[in-house]
Amino acid sequence: MQSRFDQELEDRLVRYTAIDSQSDETSPSTPSTQIQFDMLNLLRDELNQIGAQDVEMTGDSVVVATIPGTAPGPTVGFLAHVDTAPQFNATGVKPRVVKGYNGGDITFPDNPDLVLSPEDHPYLAEKIGHDLITASGTTLLGADDKAGVSILMTMARHLIENQDIPHGPIRIAFTPDEEIGRGVTEQLPKDLGVDFAYTLDGQQAGEIEYESFSADRAVIRIEGVSIHPGLAKEKMVNATHLAAKIVQTLPQATMTPETTDGREGFIHVTDMNGGSSEMEIKLILRDFEMDGLEAQRNIVRQVCAAVQATEPRATISCDISHQYRNMRYWLENDMTPVELARDACRELGIEPLSVPIRGGTDGSRLTEFGTPCPNIFTGMQCVHGPLEWISVQDMALATELCLSVVAKAAQTEANGQG
Repeated sequence: MQSRFDQELEDRLVRYTAIDSQSDETSPSTPSTQIQFDMLNLLRDELNQIGAQDVEMTGDSVVVATIPGTAPGPTVGFLAHVDTAPQFNATGVKPRVVKGYNGGDITFPDNPDLVLSPEDHPYLAEKIGHDLITASGTTLLGADDKAGVSILMTMARHLIENQDIPHGPIRIAFTPDEEIGRGVTEQLPKDLGVDFAYTLDGQQAGEIEYESFSADRAVIRIEGVSIHPGLAKEKMVNATHLAAKIVQTLPQATMTPETTDGREGFIHVTDMNGGSSEMEIKLILRDFEMDGLEAQRNIVRQVCAAVQATEPRATISCDISHQYRNMRYWLENDMTPVELARDACRELGIEPLSVPIRGGTDGSRLTEFGTPCPNIFTGMQCVHGPLEWISVQDMALATELCLSVVAKAAQTEANGQG
């Protein structure tokens, strides 16, 4: 059960997850929170300490570094993000290790009512004997994506210390703000300078993903008519009432996250803020196909127009903006990086699993900007909440997979030249 990387991965993840690096969608800065520099600066220093080359922080606050090649081969990139999800408390994370999981319920010291059960989470039932890492019950863990960070740092250290392993040039990147869709800019493909890349941001062991949602964001702003409520008859237009009408008119029984799965898309109301005079509604639109995304855009606009028609004294605006696109649109034209990862997975005795991601990764935007970038598993489970957990042994498998990928890439190059 134990592998050569288990202890290093455990130590790194426990250390990294204890550092608060949560992103903030409402902040206009880059990165969106200053605390992300606590991780970015630490990783820059650690890359220098282990002997990586060309270590720098780009103008977009991405830490990049080179592991020089020891053999001819394509330049391969690997990415992980340092920010943790803003959906749940990430301050004061107390990671803990459950050694040799026995198959029963896992309880949490800081939240006795919280239970992680293999009956509710079948993948957990498969991890008997594994070393698991969780938080203490009042925070998320942050394995999304500090597991990816731990795997890449472990891989980098191993390759730098073992120069006899043949591989082409490797570029490592640690990005901020992935959780809020701002980790990859159009500059990153140039800063990275690779033939293709992989994000380490997947879940179940064996996942090699090359499909993601296409995504837009919508912001609806409602301006009512404000007046003292004692003098409001036939004069006030309450923006909160109009906001409620919009939300109630949007699809409820279908096309929401809680009513969809598989390849079904959704319209998700994420935030409502304001008062009787002004309201703002934020939504995310998700679909695997562009015609489905266009249909969602039309629904949101039509609902806004219909509610506007009921009250012409109000002003209702709807701004829809691009977030990311399904990376399949580009990867299906050249599946080389996907097939390399699948072959490496089979070499480890795991049948690769390629399921569409009901979300996005940094690879979605990177692929859209011209650098093919599928996604590789880390083992993380129940992310974005207090039940988040991960198997150290799954992380070790992901580390071995990355090492196999770069070796296979160099071998393919050598065979091609021969």
